[in-house]
Amino acid sequence: MVSNSHLHLSAALTCVAIRRLLAGAMARSNRRRRRLRRILAMWQGGKGLYMQLNATAPILAVYANPEACLKKDFRVKRSSVVYLVQMLSSPKDHGWGQDIEVLVLLYSLAHGLSLSVVGSAFRIPKSTVHRIIKHVTGKIKANLKTLISLPTPDELPEIADGFCQLAKSPAFHRAAGAIDGCHIRIKPPGNEYHKEYINYKLFPSIQMQAICDSTGRFLDVFIGYPGSVHDARVLRNSPIFCQALFPPAGWFLLGDGGYPCLEKPVGLLTPYKVPRGQVQARFNRHHARARSVVERAFGRMKARWRATLFKALEVSPSFAPDIIACCAFLHNLCIDMNDVLEDAEAFPPEDGDQSPPPAAAFGQESPGQHLRNRIAAQLSVPVQMAPHLREHDYI
Repeated sequence: MVSNSHLHLSAALTCVAIRRLLAGAMARSNRRRRRLRRILAMWQGGKGLYMQLNATAPILAVYANPEACLKKDFRVKRSSVVYLVQMLSSPKDHGWGQDIEVLVLLYSLAHGLSLSVVGSAFRIPKSTVHRIIKHVTGKIKANLKTLISLPTPDELPEIADGFCQLAKSPAFHRAAGAIDGCHIRIKPPGNEYHKEYINYKLFPSIQMQAICDSTGRFLDVFIGYPGSVHDARVLRNSPIFCQALFPPAGWFLLGDGGYPCLEKPVGLLTPYKVPRGQVQARFNRHHARARSVVERAFGRMKARWRATLFKALEVSPSFAPDIIACCAFLHNLCIDMNDVLEDAEAFPPEDGDQSPPPAAAFGQESPGQHLRNRIAAQLSVPVQMAPHLREHDYI
């Protein structure tokens, strides 16, 4: 039999547990009631915002001052911020306000995606910073084609003229772009697939394949393959190659030795791996002058967002491509707005002193070899006839 003392003890414990449950429920109810009162007060204030900024935050005082320069804190000038806000705004925007959310993303890219640093600067919680970054990144990804798009046929001659100036030869009058791959450092996933992200430079990365024009403006980006994948394989799996989207027939891209020399399905000219004679060596020199613009584009993008892209991205590998795409998007926006960052312009080309391993050949002979030989021959033809050659009669 159970004694009376045991019955009294169990009854007392039951009462204590019930009182604790009731106290917890009342506390949660009170918190909900207070939160609802704050939201109602804000709505009655006329703005309809359910969040409120701390006006004493110094970074907001800088933005509120129209004479203040924003490059120190956001790495872009004020007109670029205004243009980005207008591009991403929509009638359904609510919450903190589109301009504040854009500032949060820019400040996070300029300071290494540190949630604590951004939260301290704007006086908002880290969880809110994370949600804002996700939200604005998604909007930029939805508008990616607005600034990163393939040129129209009418725009190709102007792009080709720019490559002719870079190469210092009219032989490149059918060059439609320069293509290359860039490795962005990440923290590899903590599972059995982490080795797939180690590239040939022996650090974990995600591949960014990009095509740019003669000004360094990105025309197409393909992001997400692990760093161990070869540049040529990334190309063969990209929509540009699989669907033969670009360049049009009769035009070609300029790539480094990590790619195969092709004519179809896309035109792609690469340098001679082992140049034989002055003709091939001369082609490699002119080719390098034109192709290196894509390396400079990578260097400028990384230098502008150096706090984020010079170290391993502190985000998941699934979210890293979105951050990289945002950086490419902002790179083009700054070019359109003539937003020049002096330290970024002085940055050396990306991977200028290293070359990827050679690409696997499609067969015994590269399909684009005859096109490369023809352009190499054009480069060796004198632009003007020597005076002593005009003294002869030719039949």
